[in-house]
Amino acid sequence: MNRIKQLIAPVSYGTTADLGLLILRAGVGLIMMMSHGWPKLISFGEKSGEFYDFMGLGPAFSLGLTVFAEFFCSLFLVMGIGTRLFLVPLIILSLVIVLVIHGPDPFGDKESGLLFLIPFLMLLLTGPGKYSLDYLLTRKS
Repeated sequence: MNRIKQLIAPVSYGTTADLGLLILRAGVGLIMMMSHGWPKLISFGEKSGEFYDFMGLGPAFSLGLTVFAEFFCSLFLVMGIGTRLFLVPLIILSLVIVLVIHGPDPFGDKESGLLFLIPFLMLLLTGPGKYSLDYLLTRKS
């Protein structure tokens, strides 16, 4: 258990790097949440019948998973709570967009998905940094 805690516990990389992680986390999270998640959340009823049916789960369920990732996981990412855990659905979503939805499309059509995937992967590796609720909560326990 202690090794798992060490693996997921956020660390400080120094003020400048921690500030950079905060800006990256908040920036990519807010962009995903507001430009992708929020529009799907408020128009869920309209889009639920016509949304991409991922792995035969049904359009409404697939949309629900997408809204969970794009809006709620992004919200937790911005706050820096459960950062690595909530990055997993965002990474999976980005991979589905790049490899499945835009798989046969030209490289340029994959750009948006890749521009989200790269910072998500970076944050998964680094963690949220010092300016996060994860850091605050793990330092108190």
